[in-house]
Amino acid sequence: MRFLTVPALFVAGALVVSCDSPTMVEEATAEGILLMGNSGEPKGLDPHLVSGVLESNILAALFEGLCKNHPSKDGVALPGAALRWTPNDDFSVWTFDLNPEARWSDNVPVTAQDFVFAYHRLLDPDLPAKYADMLFLVENAETINKDLRSFVLLGNLPGLPIDPEALKRPPFQPDPDAAGDAAPSGPLATLPAEARRRRVRAAGLDGLGPGDLETVLGEPALVAWPAGFTPALRTRALELLLEYARKHDDGTHESLASVLPLGARALDEWTLEITLRGPVPFLPEVVKHYTWFPVPRHVIRKWSGGDIDLPFTDWTDPGNLVGNGPFRLKEWRVNHYIEVERNPHYWDARRVSLNGIRFLPVQNAYTEARMFLDGQLHVTYTLPPEMIPYARTHIPEMLRQEPYIGTRFLRVNVRRKPLDDPRVRHALAATIDRRRLVENVLGGGQTPASGIVPPFSGYKLPQGVGHDPERARRLLAEAGFPNGRGFPELKFLTVDRDTARRMAEAYMSMWEEHLGIHIRIEQREWTTYLQRQYDGDYQLAGAAWIGDFLYPTTFLDMWTRNNGNNNTGWWSPAYESKLREAEHTADPAAKLALLKDAETILLDELPAIPVYWYTTNYLVRPEVRNWHPLLLNHHPYKFVELVAGGQ
Repeated sequence: MRFLTVPALFVAGALVVSCDSPTMVEEATAEGILLMGNSGEPKGLDPHLVSGVLESNILAALFEGLCKNHPSKDGVALPGAALRWTPNDDFSVWTFDLNPEARWSDNVPVTAQDFVFAYHRLLDPDLPAKYADMLFLVENAETINKDLRSFVLLGNLPGLPIDPEALKRPPFQPDPDAAGDAAPSGPLATLPAEARRRRVRAAGLDGLGPGDLETVLGEPALVAWPAGFTPALRTRALELLLEYARKHDDGTHESLASVLPLGARALDEWTLEITLRGPVPFLPEVVKHYTWFPVPRHVIRKWSGGDIDLPFTDWTDPGNLVGNGPFRLKEWRVNHYIEVERNPHYWDARRVSLNGIRFLPVQNAYTEARMFLDGQLHVTYTLPPEMIPYARTHIPEMLRQEPYIGTRFLRVNVRRKPLDDPRVRHALAATIDRRRLVENVLGGGQTPASGIVPPFSGYKLPQGVGHDPERARRLLAEAGFPNGRGFPELKFLTVDRDTARRMAEAYMSMWEEHLGIHIRIEQREWTTYLQRQYDGDYQLAGAAWIGDFLYPTTFLDMWTRNNGNNNTGWWSPAYESKLREAEHTADPAAKLALLKDAETILLDELPAIPVYWYTTNYLVRPEVRNWHPLLLNHHPYKFVELVAGGQ
């Protein structure tokens, strides 16, 4: 591996800046418009349908949660839509007193009912919300989102011969061993007997509609019932599931929330009570995340015809989108920019200095850096590794190199052979020379990662992965591929950015050198790259996770079964048991110890291979004020100012 030099064309371009007319930055500064690089075109602006950092950068301008980030202090919650908040003695119930002056950008009051509506919408199983698990801290949220009908409807049946927790597993839920083995489409009654059994197995009783449940009611032997389920109990169970399925289909029940109370309720217009499934002393940090933001129920209902789980309606278009943040959507020119302007109805509008922000979807990091030096951007999203030495020498006052709570890793699709073998995954992991990568390819102060969770105060890192090619070769041989013989070519999915390709090429070189195996790199634009992971249409993928809040669970909860951000096909009952035990543990040290135990299980299985822990490297012009180093890189725009000449 080698150090790369700064392209001469880049340096030349950086020096050619006209002195005859004002630059875009100078004009924008005079107008109070912040120009920001944002790495790519957002997948959308519905807080319930996105999961990326670039989308969150825009949403933070348009919406506001119960609490807000401090402009310069990590782990400090400021009033947002809530003026104050109070927990009970064990931090399992929180009461938020909302600001009665808070308004949507159309001047409609923001109320507690808006938050309750937002939480019900995000958790609706019919809405394709990949980030719904962020609300699983709330009592009954996971049950509602995962549509665990049997658990709710059958759990109190007299004479139930099994632990109610078993109702969360097959045959009531889909059988993971039957994935991809579903019977042909069409009414269950029209299929051959074996195909009917496969359909029931693959869907689980909770996944069957009214027509199919009627078929099963007439032929209960299609279900592999647990021992002890008498014919009478089977009939009663199917009748209850059928009754609910009919009401769900006709709209009487939109979700299980119709029969199971969600732990979020409006005590009155300005008081929100949130009941959690365990003690969460750091909840004010969690509710800063955009999944906890309110959404305008009056606008969403208007554009969805009252169907709140209808995705991708026009409510997020310019002229339609209504938010409660310091800015409102002004213009969206696809692949050019998104511009927001000051929201005159924001409750703290007097504190907002900027007149607007323009987010530019510049994918190429070299192009972005040139734009910065040519006076077209106030802030870049990133800085290419090769440009860091140049910036240190020529513009040190504009270079930012800051700690960032994030982990770069390789996502492994364990449903694909030979990646279903943990020995193969460990062989791939042990071949990666992380120190060499961060020093020779990245050069931005990143730290080689031994685990998925980066260092947190009080959290003891478990024994993790390291560089050991000899062990890697031994493991690969044990898996049946000595010196790589017989190992199939793997496809490596990554995003269409230069640094991402260089990282992929580095992995390819190491695996070929030490293991004798080959990979083919597939680069895709951002939305396709994400969608292919959601669909499981990959083998290996370069990936990353940036913390949503400052606690280890933000890196651990995503690896649970059916989590919208897991996408590996891996899950472990033992792992999830440790997470649940930690969730119900009040003692801080004991809670962290249980989380370490959970991560140890994750690192033993390696559905995700840690590579490095992040720093953030980017450029900021001196005109930008109140832009301070923050571990999550969440800069509250209401405090940002532009000062001409940087004075």
